[in-house]
Amino acid sequence: MMTLAGSVHAQQNVIRLYNGAAPGSEGWTWEEQMNNKNSVNVMCVFNVVNPTLTVFTPEPAVANSAAVVVCPGGGFHFLAIDHEGNNAANWLVKKGFTVFVLRYRVFHITSNNPFDDMLNTKDHEAWDREADPIIPLAIADGRAAIAYVRSHAADYKLSPQRIGIMGFSAGGMVAASTAFHYTAANRPDFVAPIYADMPESRLSAVLPDAPPLFVVCAADDDFGFATHALNISSKWLAAKRPVELHLLEKGGHGFGIGQPGNTTSNWLQRFEAWMPMHYSPSSK
Repeated sequence: MMTLAGSVHAQQNVIRLYNGAAPGSEGWTWEEQMNNKNSVNVMCVFNVVNPTLTVFTPEPAVANSAAVVVCPGGGFHFLAIDHEGNNAANWLVKKGFTVFVLRYRVFHITSNNPFDDMLNTKDHEAWDREADPIIPLAIADGRAAIAYVRSHAADYKLSPQRIGIMGFSAGGMVAASTAFHYTAANRPDFVAPIYADMPESRLSAVLPDAPPLFVVCAADDDFGFATHALNISSKWLAAKRPVELHLLEKGGHGFGIGQPGNTTSNWLQRFEAWMPMHYSPSSK
């Protein structure tokens, strides 16, 4: 386990998710990279080979025994590690959550500027499709992250019935996918897809014990993901499973933990208010 410089609010450790090579990508030999050398200075992690969890631990006085695995987005080509990962972790850890920011596997790129590659691509559909083979690996990493946290709950003073997952955009697909086809070990206790890329084709039958769902998206999402938010929420509603949907009028895509000047600025407060309703009675 490696110790990183902690923020003022939390000690951070980095944990390798798998012992040895990650299953399904044993032949990957490239090295993970990180930089913000792009037109908007977004810190990007790319070429992830060995998935990791960065742990943010709350102060004991505020710790609530709940954990959130956070999955940044980036179209499965990179991870917006601060904007959709560490920023959320720093907010949540102040509220008592233990947070695990997941660096999941992404498509191998050969440039050092994946963000601008995304902006400048002439064929966005082709850019999306090239990452399709990686998506099952990324989802497997999300499931493995939940299982890891649950199996180590005692180490972090967590309740094994308070372990959930949140994801943004492509990371929202990773998070939302864990709400289907789970086992006892990797079932999330709550799922928060935030402007998630989760089309109808990736939705499955909602199981009788499907976890509570907290969905956030802007109606003017640039990629049309508002429809995705409505579809997954409707499936939970039809299955009579707990769901809360916040379809915000303005915000576009990629608003992260919120932007001033519109109602995206308080969605995390709404998540914080929603969470206690779904703590397992046995864990109170």
